[in-house]
Amino acid sequence: MSYALLRPILFSMDPEQAHEKTFEILQAANNAHLLGFVYAKQALPTECMGITLPNPVGLAAGLDKNGAYIDALSELGFGYLEIGTVTPKPQDGNDKPRLFRIKEAHGIINRMGFNNHGVDAMIDNIERAKYQGVLGINIGKNAVTPVENALDDYVYCLERVYPYASYITINISSPNTKNLRSLQSADALSALLDGIKNCQIRLANQYGFYVPLALKIAPDLDLHQIDEISRTVLAFEIDGLIATNTTLSRTGVEGFRHSDETGGLSGRPVNHQSTLILSQFADRIAHKVDLIGVGGIETGELAVKKIHAGAKAVQLYSGLIYKGPGLVMDCVQALTGDRHG
Repeated sequence: MSYALLRPILFSMDPEQAHEKTFEILQAANNAHLLGFVYAKQALPTECMGITLPNPVGLAAGLDKNGAYIDALSELGFGYLEIGTVTPKPQDGNDKPRLFRIKEAHGIINRMGFNNHGVDAMIDNIERAKYQGVLGINIGKNAVTPVENALDDYVYCLERVYPYASYITINISSPNTKNLRSLQSADALSALLDGIKNCQIRLANQYGFYVPLALKIAPDLDLHQIDEISRTVLAFEIDGLIATNTTLSRTGVEGFRHSDETGGLSGRPVNHQSTLILSQFADRIAHKVDLIGVGGIETGELAVKKIHAGAKAVQLYSGLIYKGPGLVMDCVQALTGDRHG
């Protein structure tokens, strides 16, 4: 069944129920060996954070929080996958309903709250998976952990996922965990990255290999904050920056049903702001830190614009909900044409 036919059925369901149903279908299709036949991986080798990506179009964190569907997702043509956000302990997340479509604007508002089964469950899933490609793991803190103790949670996760990850993303930008974004302030970010970087160095010596670190930031930053984050990322030699997470702004969705729901807005409405933030970071740090562009990519042309704004690679999430898995190939083909055009 093509996604164009499937989407109206899924959109008639509660969004979180539709998410679960989509994965059931995806898993069944993968078990029947149908996915790789339909969604062949397109080659466009790309260097990012010292890693060679088969192509620069990846899955953003949030879709597979527990790494339970790695093998099925790997058959959709992605050059790399990022799973999570995962926390040290399992947590249910925020109360339901917590996921809302704004169909008129191709937007999604979520206040999931890092719902996941915990880092140990994720590792079990990774160990069962057959996937041998590039795997990013996105880590966060538990909601019950005071923000002043956030480093403990990040170090706990970092120590456990390190041997399984191609790179590790430090998520300090979700708007759905209380006070999490306060970690983007200069002093708090310096203290956090100092502890995380020391842990990374220790783990690199312990395992004999280096796993790059990326920082995922919000689109709701002013120029002063961008300057501070840029200086801090350079000072601690962070390898990558993912721009951006969801936005608290409601620009572009005013007046639509669900637009006043609490949470982070993703999809088409965040594209302009996330690309602007990406380009502002590129002006400051692209010579030393590799950037990954995410936010509102729903066409190949928009993926190209992220690359032109300074990204080495891109990630998809909300665009997949509205456009389906064919978006992956559309983006790779557009980026291939741009690179060789």
